[in-house]
Amino acid sequence: MSFPDGAPPGVRLVGLTKSYGRVLAVRGIDLTIGAGQTVALLGPNGAGKSTTIDAMLGLSRPDAGTVEIFGRTASEAIRAGLVGAMLQSGQQPEYLRVREVVELTASYYPRPRPVQEVLELTGVAEFADRWATRLSGGQSQLVRFAAALVGDPDLLVLDEPTAAVDVAGRNDFWRVMREVARQGKTIVFATHYLEEADAFADRIVLLARGRIVADGPATEIKALAGTRTIRATLPEVETGRLTALPGVTSAQRHGETVILSCADADTALRALLSGYAAARDLEVRGGSLEEAFLELTDDQQDGAPGDPAEVPSPVADGAETAGVNS
Repeated sequence: MSFPDGAPPGVRLVGLTKSYGRVLAVRGIDLTIGAGQTVALLGPNGAGKSTTIDAMLGLSRPDAGTVEIFGRTASEAIRAGLVGAMLQSGQQPEYLRVREVVELTASYYPRPRPVQEVLELTGVAEFADRWATRLSGGQSQLVRFAAALVGDPDLLVLDEPTAAVDVAGRNDFWRVMREVARQGKTIVFATHYLEEADAFADRIVLLARGRIVADGPATEIKALAGTRTIRATLPEVETGRLTALPGVTSAQRHGETVILSCADADTALRALLSGYAAARDLEVRGGSLEEAFLELTDDQQDGAPGDPAEVPSPVADGAETAGVNS
């Protein structure tokens, strides 16, 4: 289904709040995802990623707030065949072969893609005649992926989609996802592989303790990391003298190369060039996504006074892995 200009966004969460007993898993999240965007949800364990995804899919009812999928409630959007999901775990049905699992899922949608096309696209065709319960972890993930795609949904929601998938399989998965994104689909995925978010997401939403702590393109998220690095070829200068430069927090030497960690890279670079004209092969690197992730989420881990700690629990974490197409 295509949506004209001016149509509602793919996902809109307003004031989303969800608790499990005394554990407040999601704390008033406001999030709008435009139709056609690819958005990565990042955060440490217990940040609220899977709880947020469950709310998008109608698998759990929020304590407060609203969820809209293309202007409809989650349950209405799912009944209309607008949503495909690939969740972290869940057993494959017994007594069905892989092809039959994908065919069964296709039958739930009004306009599914051809099953054989999806099997070949996802690499599942080579083991499509095996029993669905006799697969490796990586193969089971690919079957879940095929099931999420076969309905040709407008929104794909993927929770740790490449968990248990080897490097070659992860590359193949994201090759397919690029093609899906080019078709104008809205994609929301949660991952612990930061390089995947960096490479494939139009936008990153970083969660910590049930709140959004950063939201924007990967370049903007990286810029939030306080440390930048200057590398230069500069022999015969003691690192102590370089550490004393304004804007520099520490200095290392590797042969003739010096590496300066900077709180203010612009000031440090000017001071370096002014004081050491022999410096050459200069390179300034912004903070990495990993550095931004650690810095932004670490600030949130202690929470506000009186907040109950968000800790893994059988209810909060285990229930989140139940799936639509698992």
